[in-house]
Amino acid sequence: MKRILLLGGVTEALAIARTLGPAHIYSLAGVGRVPNDLTCQVRVGGYGGAQGLARFISDEGVDLILDATHPYAAQISQNAATAARLVGTPIWALRRPAWQPRPGDDWREVANWAELAAALTPFERPLFTLGREPLEHLDEIPHHQFWTLRALDTYPGNERCEVIGARGPFNIEDERALFTQRAIDVLVSKNSGSSATEPKLEVARERGIPVLVVRRPVLAGVDREFWGVEEVVAQLAAFS
Repeated sequence: MKRILLLGGVTEALAIARTLGPAHIYSLAGVGRVPNDLTCQVRVGGYGGAQGLARFISDEGVDLILDATHPYAAQISQNAATAARLVGTPIWALRRPAWQPRPGDDWREVANWAELAAALTPFERPLFTLGREPLEHLDEIPHHQFWTLRALDTYPGNERCEVIGARGPFNIEDERALFTQRAIDVLVSKNSGSSATEPKLEVARERGIPVLVVRRPVLAGVDREFWGVEEVVAQLAAFS
């Protein structure tokens, strides 16, 4: 039997992991909860870059790498692609489709933090859904702004920032309540494409609130790309 190394990160990766037997490995960076009901092996933690991952692939006799990491985890995807080339192991990727703007949306794309900070200038009550990155900029909050940050876990904020620890899926009624209670006037989001976090975009659309969307990074090339779990599972069964 051929051995698969599944690099997780998105929700879909867990659905794939649930189809894998004990010979295969589900690898997680360590952010979030680790499932305890899987048949496959679970590995938590990094590898020490592309070279470390290449050694792991060789030592463990991995026959196929499946990159199912987050669309914004560009460095991890690059390391995986580099490691695959170093050891001559094929690499596939599950690419989660991006959200697309709908009628009534006011999306404004930004490439980096500098562009984001400039685009935020006219607003007072932003809601950040970027993960932990804004925590690095708490000392840069303009005096006219109060930030609400939502991340997987709760972290210390300051007098002009509150951090909410919450995990999706989020329902639209709770999102409406959040926007109302905190008087949100702009949403800051990655284009993750996840249905679990899409309701926030619906609320922004309802209220005519602009959305500052961080542009997706260009990901490393792989041997095969897939856009849905069912297709991946079918191809993995054929590969094994």
